[in-house]
Amino acid sequence: MALSWRSWLANEGSKHLFLFFWLSLNVWLFGKTFLLYNQGLQYYYLYQMLGLGLCVSRASASVLNLNCCLVLLPMCRVLLAFLRGSQKVASKKTRRLLDKSKTFHVTCGVTICIFSVLHVAAHLVNALNFSENYNEEFVTLNAANYRGEDPRKLLFATVPGLTGVIMVLVLFLMCTASTYAIRVSNYDIFWYTHNLFFVFYILLMLHVSGGVLKYQTNLEEHPPGCFNPNKTLRQNLTVPKAFEELFPDYTTEPFPEDLTVPEPFVQNSFVRVCSEEPKFQSHFPETWFWISGPLCLYCVERLYRYIRSNKPVTITSVISHPSNVLEVRMMKDDFEARPGQYVILHCPRVSALESHPFTLTMCPTDTKATFGVHLKVVGDWTERFRDLLLLHSNQDTEILPIFQQRRYPKLYVDGPFGSPFEESLNYEVSLCVAGGIGVTPFASVLNTLLDGWKCYKLRRLYFIWVCRDIESFRWFADLLCMLHNKLWQENRPDYINIQLYLSQTDGIQKIIGEKYQALNSRLLIGRPRWKLLFDDIAKCNRRKTIGVFCCGPNKISKILHKLSNSSNSYGTRFEYNKESFS
Repeated sequence: MALSWRSWLANEGSKHLFLFFWLSLNVWLFGKTFLLYNQGLQYYYLYQMLGLGLCVSRASASVLNLNCCLVLLPMCRVLLAFLRGSQKVASKKTRRLLDKSKTFHVTCGVTICIFSVLHVAAHLVNALNFSENYNEEFVTLNAANYRGEDPRKLLFATVPGLTGVIMVLVLFLMCTASTYAIRVSNYDIFWYTHNLFFVFYILLMLHVSGGVLKYQTNLEEHPPGCFNPNKTLRQNLTVPKAFEELFPDYTTEPFPEDLTVPEPFVQNSFVRVCSEEPKFQSHFPETWFWISGPLCLYCVERLYRYIRSNKPVTITSVISHPSNVLEVRMMKDDFEARPGQYVILHCPRVSALESHPFTLTMCPTDTKATFGVHLKVVGDWTERFRDLLLLHSNQDTEILPIFQQRRYPKLYVDGPFGSPFEESLNYEVSLCVAGGIGVTPFASVLNTLLDGWKCYKLRRLYFIWVCRDIESFRWFADLLCMLHNKLWQENRPDYINIQLYLSQTDGIQKIIGEKYQALNSRLLIGRPRWKLLFDDIAKCNRRKTIGVFCCGPNKISKILHKLSNSSNSYGTRFEYNKESFS
C-alpha cells in the first residue's frame, strides 16, 4: 500500500512534527540548564561540593517546571471549546491540532514521570554528597549540619525532602492508575487518583520554597578560586609589598620584612585577591512563575464550570433500549450545544464526587430545547444510575418509555465540550464509521441533518455502523429511517449512504418492523471490506478532501488510519479524525 505523504502530513505529520519539536525543546532546555550549573561561576562552590548531581537535578527540574506548567492546559475544556467554536482558530488544521489535546496531556505526563526519576536520582546523590563533602568554611552553603550526617535526615526531616518523597508517591499512584488496563477495568480508581494532582501542586510549591541549593551573590568581591589573605595569614598581618603593585585596591600597610612573598602570586598576575568572604543566597522559587498562571487558569475554569452546572437539569424522559443502553432526555435553561459535543454528568445520589462524560445524541435547536444522551450500562456508576432512573432494572428488553409519575434524582450537567466530530459538517464529503455504542456522536449529527441540512457545507455523508447483535441497530433505527425518508422527499437520496454491518450472526437476520424496510435493504452480514470501501469513495469523489471520523474499537481505528494515509489514483485525500472509548 503506497503512502501518500500529503495525506500523512494532514493526518499524522503535524502531530509527529509537533511531538518532535516538543521533545527537542525539552532536550534543549535540559542541556542549557545543565551547562549553566556546570560552568556558571555563581555555582562554583556548590558544584565543587555536589558534582554532576547538581547539574542533573537542576536540569531535570527545569524540564519538570515546563511540563507541570503545560500539562494543565489541555484539561481546560471550556477554553478549548471556545477556541474551536468561536472561529478564533480559522484554520481547520489548527483546530484538528486542538483535538490532540489528550495526546499532548499524556505526552507531558510521561515526560514528568521520566524526568522525575532523573530528578530523584540526582537528589539522592546530592544528599550523600552534602553529608560526605561537608565544608566548615561554607556553613550557609551546606544542607547538612555536620560531616557524616545521615542522608536520610535530609530526605525525611526537611521540607524539600519530605514533600519530594510524598510527591513521588502521589505521582506513582497517578501514573499507575492511568494505564489502559486500570482505566478499563476500574475507572473509579483512575478518576480518584488523578484528582490527586491538586495535592501534587500544593506539595510542589512547598517543595521549592526550601531553598536548599544556593548561588554566590558577590562574584566581584570574591571571584571563585581567588586568594584570600585574611584567611591564609593571621588577622593582624597586612598584604605584602609585592601585592601592592599588582593589586593596589586590596593593599593597606607594608608587609613584615621577614615574610617571603608566595612565588605564584608574584608571577601570575591573573590571580585575584578576595576583598570579602563569599556570600550565598537561595534562588527565588522559579516554579511559582511556571505553574501559577496555568494553575490559576484551571482553577478559574473549574469555578466557572461549577457555577454553570450548579443548577440541576429537568429530566423529561428515560428510555430503556436493547443491549443495556439507556437514553436520558432532559432540559436546561440557556443550554446550547453543537452536534458532536459531549457533556459531563454528575448524579450526587450515585456518587458524591464522580462524574462521567457522555456524547450528546440530541442537541437543542431553535424549535426544541430538549437534549439527550445514550449511555451503555457497563460499570458500577451506570448500573446505579440506571437503577435510580428505572422502576425496575430488568426493563431492558424493549424500547419502553417511562410514563409512571415519579421523582427522578437530581442530575447536573457540565458542558458542552468540543470533540473532533464537530468538523464532520465542515467537509463537503464525510465518512463516519461507528462501532457499537460509538454511534452516539454521529447520532447528534444525524439529528441535526434531520432538522435541516442545506445550511451546512456537507453535501454527502457515508455512514457505516458495525454492531455485534441485531438489536443494537434499534437504538437509532427510527432516526435513520426518518432521515432517509426526508431526503427522498427532498429528492436527495444520494445525500447519505447508509451501510449497516452485523459482525456476528447465526443466519440471515433483519430489523423487525415494517417501518425498518429501508434499513433492512442496507443491512449486510460480516465486516466491511475497508480497502474496497475507500477505493469506491475515492472514485466517486475525485480530487476532493474527505473527512474520516471514527468512534469505536482501536482495531477499526488503526485500519481506517492506515487507509487514510495511503495514496490513491483518483487524487482524493482523506483526513482522519478519531474518538476512542479509552
